[in-house]
Amino acid sequence: MGDSNIPKHIAIIMDGNGRWAKERGLNRTAGHEEGAKVVREITTYCSDIGIKYLTLYAFSTENWERPKLEVEFLMKLLERYLKKELEVYLKQNVKFKAIGDLTRFSKSLQKTISNTEEKTSHCKGLTQVLALNYGSKNEIIRAIKKLNEKNLEVTEQNLESCLDTAGMGDVDILIRTSGEVRLSNYLLWQNAYAEMFFTQTYWPDFSKVELDDILSDFSKRERRFGAI
Repeated sequence: MGDSNIPKHIAIIMDGNGRWAKERGLNRTAGHEEGAKVVREITTYCSDIGIKYLTLYAFSTENWERPKLEVEFLMKLLERYLKKELEVYLKQNVKFKAIGDLTRFSKSLQKTISNTEEKTSHCKGLTQVLALNYGSKNEIIRAIKKLNEKNLEVTEQNLESCLDTAGMGDVDILIRTSGEVRLSNYLLWQNAYAEMFFTQTYWPDFSKVELDDILSDFSKRERRFGAI
Protein backbone atom coordinates (compact mmCIF):
# COMPACT_ATOMS: atom_id res chain seq x y z
CA MET A 1 0.00 0.00 0.00
CA GLY A 2 1.40 3.37 -0.97
CA ASP A 3 1.78 6.16 1.55
CA SER A 4 -1.04 8.09 -0.15
CA ASN A 5 -3.45 5.28 0.77
CA ILE A 6 -2.44 5.16 4.43
CA PRO A 7 -5.23 6.67 6.55
CA LYS A 8 -4.30 9.37 9.03
CA HIS A 9 -6.77 8.42 11.75
CA ILE A 10 -8.12 4.97 12.67
CA ALA A 11 -10.71 4.54 15.43
CA ILE A 12 -11.59 1.15 16.90
CA ILE A 13 -14.45 -0.04 19.10
CA MET A 14 -12.71 -2.95 20.84
CA ASP A 15 -15.68 -5.22 21.43
CA GLY A 16 -16.04 -8.87 22.40
CA ASN A 17 -13.59 -9.41 25.26
CA GLY A 18 -16.27 -10.84 27.54
CA ARG A 19 -17.78 -13.14 24.93
CA TRP A 20 -14.30 -14.34 23.91
CA ALA A 21 -13.67 -15.37 27.50
CA LYS A 22 -17.11 -16.91 28.02
CA GLU A 23 -16.77 -19.15 24.96
CA ARG A 24 -13.53 -20.48 26.47
CA GLY A 25 -15.01 -21.06 29.91
CA LEU A 26 -12.99 -18.21 31.39
CA ASN A 27 -13.86 -15.20 33.52
CA ARG A 28 -14.60 -12.00 31.61
CA THR A 29 -11.46 -10.52 33.15
CA ALA A 30 -9.36 -12.99 31.14
CA GLY A 31 -10.82 -11.49 27.97
CA HIS A 32 -9.83 -8.00 29.07
CA GLU A 33 -6.30 -9.19 29.86
CA GLU A 34 -6.00 -10.74 26.39
CA GLY A 35 -7.52 -7.65 24.80
CA ALA A 36 -4.81 -5.47 26.38
CA LYS A 37 -2.16 -7.56 24.61
CA VAL A 38 -3.87 -6.92 21.28
CA VAL A 39 -3.86 -3.17 21.99
CA ARG A 40 -0.07 -3.31 22.12
CA GLU A 41 0.18 -5.40 18.92
CA ILE A 42 -2.15 -3.16 16.90
CA THR A 43 -0.60 0.04 18.26
CA THR A 44 2.88 -1.18 17.34
CA TYR A 45 1.76 -2.15 13.85
CA CYS A 46 -0.04 1.15 13.22
CA SER A 47 3.08 2.98 14.38
CA ASP A 48 5.26 0.93 12.03
CA ILE A 49 3.14 1.63 8.93
CA GLY A 50 2.77 5.38 9.49
CA ILE A 51 -0.70 5.89 10.98
CA LYS A 52 -0.80 9.23 12.82
CA TYR A 53 -3.71 8.64 15.22
CA LEU A 54 -5.14 5.42 16.65
CA THR A 55 -8.16 6.08 18.87
CA LEU A 56 -9.36 3.14 20.95
CA TYR A 57 -12.66 2.95 22.83
CA ALA A 58 -11.41 1.63 26.17
CA PHE A 59 -14.14 2.63 28.66
CA SER A 60 -17.42 4.37 27.91
CA THR A 61 -19.58 6.58 30.11
CA GLU A 62 -22.06 3.68 30.12
CA ASN A 63 -19.53 1.05 31.24
CA TRP A 64 -19.96 2.13 34.88
CA GLU A 65 -23.19 0.10 34.76
CA ARG A 66 -21.21 -3.15 34.52
CA PRO A 67 -20.74 -5.31 37.64
CA LYS A 68 -18.70 -3.48 40.29
CA LEU A 69 -15.95 -6.11 40.42
CA GLU A 70 -15.47 -5.97 36.63
CA VAL A 71 -15.25 -2.16 36.70
CA GLU A 72 -12.70 -2.30 39.52
CA PHE A 73 -10.67 -4.84 37.55
CA LEU A 74 -10.74 -2.64 34.43
CA MET A 75 -9.49 0.35 36.43
CA LYS A 76 -6.59 -1.69 37.84
CA LEU A 77 -5.83 -3.17 34.42
CA LEU A 78 -5.75 0.29 32.84
CA GLU A 79 -3.37 1.67 35.47
CA ARG A 80 -1.13 -1.39 35.21
CA TYR A 81 -1.20 -1.21 31.40
CA LEU A 82 -0.15 2.45 31.28
CA LYS A 83 2.72 1.96 33.73
CA LYS A 84 3.91 -1.09 31.82
CA GLU A 85 3.56 0.49 28.38
CA LEU A 86 5.41 3.73 29.12
CA GLU A 87 8.73 2.17 28.18
CA VAL A 88 7.20 0.80 24.96
CA TYR A 89 5.72 4.20 24.04
CA LEU A 90 9.09 5.89 24.47
CA LYS A 91 10.97 3.20 22.55
CA GLN A 92 8.54 3.43 19.62
CA ASN A 93 8.21 7.23 19.67
CA VAL A 94 4.47 6.92 20.45
CA LYS A 95 2.63 9.79 22.09
CA PHE A 96 -0.16 8.88 24.53
CA LYS A 97 -3.35 10.90 24.90
CA ALA A 98 -6.53 10.29 26.88
CA ILE A 99 -9.93 11.69 25.89
CA GLY A 100 -13.15 11.68 27.87
CA ASP A 101 -14.21 12.96 31.29
CA LEU A 102 -11.35 11.77 33.50
CA THR A 103 -12.64 13.41 36.67
CA ARG A 104 -14.55 10.30 37.76
CA PHE A 105 -11.40 8.17 37.99
CA SER A 106 -9.36 7.73 41.15
CA LYS A 107 -6.66 10.30 41.90
CA SER A 108 -4.06 7.56 41.42
CA LEU A 109 -5.33 6.66 37.94
CA GLN A 110 -5.66 10.32 36.95
CA LYS A 111 -2.04 10.85 38.00
CA THR A 112 -0.87 7.83 35.99
CA ILE A 113 -2.75 9.10 32.91
CA SER A 114 -1.31 12.63 33.17
CA ASN A 115 2.17 11.27 33.89
CA THR A 116 2.04 9.06 30.77
CA GLU A 117 0.82 11.98 28.65
CA GLU A 118 3.56 14.24 30.01
CA LYS A 119 6.41 11.75 29.57
CA THR A 120 5.41 10.94 25.97
CA SER A 121 4.52 14.52 24.96
CA HIS A 122 7.75 14.90 22.97
CA CYS A 123 7.15 11.77 20.86
CA LYS A 124 6.58 12.51 17.18
CA GLY A 125 5.30 9.20 15.79
CA LEU A 126 1.85 7.67 16.24
CA THR A 127 -0.47 9.16 18.84
CA GLN A 128 -2.32 6.40 20.68
CA VAL A 129 -5.56 7.84 22.04
CA LEU A 130 -7.54 5.98 24.69
CA ALA A 131 -11.18 7.01 25.08
CA LEU A 132 -11.75 6.73 28.84
CA ASN A 133 -15.07 7.45 30.52
CA TYR A 134 -15.88 8.71 27.06
CA GLY A 135 -19.24 9.30 25.44
CA SER A 136 -19.64 11.43 22.32
CA LYS A 137 -22.77 13.22 23.53
CA ASN A 138 -20.97 14.08 26.77
CA GLU A 139 -17.97 15.34 24.76
CA ILE A 140 -20.11 17.59 22.56
CA ILE A 141 -21.90 19.06 25.58
CA ARG A 142 -18.55 19.77 27.25
CA ALA A 143 -17.32 21.37 24.01
CA ILE A 144 -20.38 23.65 23.87
CA LYS A 145 -19.73 24.71 27.47
CA LYS A 146 -16.12 25.55 26.49
CA LEU A 147 -17.42 27.62 23.56
CA ASN A 148 -19.60 29.61 25.95
CA GLU A 149 -16.78 30.04 28.47
CA LYS A 150 -14.49 31.37 25.72
CA ASN A 151 -17.31 33.48 24.27
CA LEU A 152 -16.68 31.98 20.82
CA GLU A 153 -19.10 32.04 17.91
CA VAL A 154 -20.76 28.68 17.26
CA THR A 155 -19.08 27.43 14.08
CA GLU A 156 -17.87 23.99 13.04
CA GLN A 157 -14.24 25.09 13.33
CA ASN A 158 -14.69 26.57 16.80
CA LEU A 159 -16.64 23.57 18.07
CA GLU A 160 -13.98 21.18 16.76
CA SER A 161 -11.33 23.21 18.58
CA CYS A 162 -13.18 22.52 21.84
CA LEU A 163 -13.60 18.76 21.32
CA ASP A 164 -11.34 16.30 23.13
CA THR A 165 -9.84 15.42 19.73
CA ALA A 166 -8.93 18.99 18.78
CA GLY A 167 -6.15 19.02 16.20
CA MET A 168 -6.48 15.33 15.33
CA GLY A 169 -8.82 15.64 12.38
CA ASP A 170 -11.74 13.40 11.49
CA VAL A 171 -11.69 9.61 11.57
CA ASP A 172 -10.79 7.96 8.25
CA ILE A 173 -11.53 4.36 9.25
CA LEU A 174 -13.85 3.14 12.00
CA ILE A 175 -13.55 -0.53 12.97
CA ARG A 176 -15.85 -2.40 15.33
CA THR A 177 -15.06 -5.96 16.33
CA SER A 178 -17.36 -8.76 17.59
CA GLY A 179 -20.18 -8.54 15.05
CA GLU A 180 -22.11 -5.66 16.58
CA VAL A 181 -23.13 -2.99 14.05
CA ARG A 182 -23.60 0.29 15.89
CA LEU A 183 -21.57 3.32 16.96
CA SER A 184 -22.37 3.15 20.69
CA ASN A 185 -21.98 6.90 21.27
CA TYR A 186 -18.40 6.87 19.93
CA LEU A 187 -16.84 9.85 18.12
CA LEU A 188 -20.17 10.80 16.51
CA TRP A 189 -18.84 14.15 15.25
CA GLN A 190 -15.47 12.78 14.14
CA ASN A 191 -16.99 9.81 12.29
CA ALA A 192 -19.10 12.00 9.99
CA TYR A 193 -17.34 10.70 6.84
CA ALA A 194 -15.47 7.69 8.18
CA GLU A 195 -15.32 4.48 6.17
CA MET A 196 -16.83 1.85 8.46
CA PHE A 197 -15.80 -1.76 8.88
CA PHE A 198 -17.62 -4.25 11.11
CA THR A 199 -15.93 -7.58 11.72
CA GLN A 200 -17.22 -10.74 13.40
CA THR A 201 -13.84 -11.22 15.11
CA TYR A 202 -13.74 -10.72 18.86
CA TRP A 203 -11.16 -8.11 19.89
CA PRO A 204 -8.76 -10.63 21.54
CA ASP A 205 -8.56 -12.44 18.17
CA PHE A 206 -8.14 -9.29 16.05
CA SER A 207 -4.76 -9.19 14.32
CA LYS A 208 -2.60 -7.04 12.06
CA VAL A 209 -3.44 -9.48 9.23
CA GLU A 210 -7.12 -8.56 9.50
CA LEU A 211 -6.22 -4.88 9.83
CA ASP A 212 -4.17 -5.20 6.64
CA ASP A 213 -7.23 -6.58 4.84
CA ILE A 214 -9.28 -3.59 6.04
CA LEU A 215 -6.58 -1.15 4.93
CA SER A 216 -6.48 -2.83 1.52
CA ASP A 217 -10.27 -2.48 1.19
CA PHE A 218 -10.05 1.15 2.32
CA SER A 219 -7.47 1.97 -0.34
CA LYS A 220 -9.94 0.89 -3.05
CA ARG A 221 -12.85 2.99 -1.78
CA GLU A 222 -13.64 6.32 -3.38
CA ARG A 223 -14.27 8.90 -0.67
CA ARG A 224 -16.48 11.70 -2.02
CA PHE A 225 -17.37 13.46 1.26
CA GLY A 226 -20.88 14.19 0.03
CA ALA A 227 -19.84 15.28 -3.48
CA ILE A 228 -20.44 13.38 -6.72
